[in-house]
Amino acid sequence: MGFHHEKYFYLIRLQYLGFRYHGWARQPDVKTVQEQVEKTLNYIFPDSKFKVLAAGRTDSMVSATGAAFELFIDHKLDQNEFLIDFNINLPPDIRAESIDQVSSKFNIIHHAEEKEYHYLFCTGQKPHPFSAAHMAYFPGIKDIELMKEAGKLFEGEHDFQNFCHSSVAEGDTIRIVDQFLLQENMDYQANFFPDQSWIIKVKGKGFMRYQIRMMVGALALLGMDKIPYEEFKGYLSLNETYHKRYVAPSSGLTLHNITFKDL
Repeated sequence: MGFHHEKYFYLIRLQYLGFRYHGWARQPDVKTVQEQVEKTLNYIFPDSKFKVLAAGRTDSMVSATGAAFELFIDHKLDQNEFLIDFNINLPPDIRAESIDQVSSKFNIIHHAEEKEYHYLFCTGQKPHPFSAAHMAYFPGIKDIELMKEAGKLFEGEHDFQNFCHSSVAEGDTIRIVDQFLLQENMDYQANFFPDQSWIIKVKGKGFMRYQIRMMVGALALLGMDKIPYEEFKGYLSLNETYHKRYVAPSSGLTLHNITFKDL
């Protein structure tokens, strides 16, 4: 949508439950978060020109407590009034958390300094069905401590060729993981959650498609004793080919936060 006059720039923090959406990005014939956001903006700004740009995409059924998009619009907003009106008209599983005006020099993609993702899972007895929208279920995990140890191997700079979608595996697959931490879940609670669940916290500047879910998937296979520890290490050193390529369920993954520089 073109702009011929002055335009204004806003950073909007967004939360959503991804269980019924086919990810962030607009796609034909399916329901996405971007589609719902733009539909709502069209409703509250019927005579305005605008466009939206996200800091990154989430896959189908992935949730977010700290996503963000930049709104380019042809008039200045009353930020408090906008936030109220936007939230009233968004679907109940999408919520705008905050809005901040930014300068024309702000670039939501290039200025994203670090992203933090959380992955929730449980093991043992099958959990309440309501948990399915929030966490994965790995029934056969036997060794959480081994998974904690192995997860730390992901930290630092590595070639993650074995941990990404095949469509990007031929490109630049070197990434830096600032943190990979597996611990008991104390961050997310609900009365229908199992008595014990686990959370993996992953931080880095950027991740490839399926990277986090494939890292979690390999850890789950290790914890279920379906692959040996040396084979797991070989996936990361590229001494082994990740033939099983287990992609952990997307509903366990949440984009927790994005840190921006120069705000």
